[in-house]
Amino acid sequence: MARGGYRPGAGRPKGTKNRPKVSAAPASPSTAQPGPAAAAASDGGTTPLDYMLKVMRDPEIDEARRDKMAIAAAPFLHPRPTETGKKEQKREKARDLLQGGGNFAPAQTPLGLHKMN
Repeated sequence: MARGGYRPGAGRPKGTKNRPKVSAAPASPSTAQPGPAAAAASDGGTTPLDYMLKVMRDPEIDEARRDKMAIAAAPFLHPRPTETGKKEQKREKARDLLQGGGNFAPAQTPLGLHKMN
């Protein structure tokens, strides 16, 4: 049995109808439809984030509701820190070894050599 290479009849059939269409010209910014938040902001309305912040900052509103709005708005204002991968962890460990001294720290310059003219 053959294992690789060209096989007759394999692949996508020619002339299938669900092929993505290619537009002749890129869409101009004036024809692009803005999202609902942008439309609300441009029409003088408020975005959902603006509403949550307004409710959160109003001292006359119930404290439980203000807390819920703060929890809902937090991911938009303060994103979670990303986890570092294995490569980044190795770089940080190497940097700590170099800065902290030890066997891998750069040697100090002898006293008389750094003032040579």
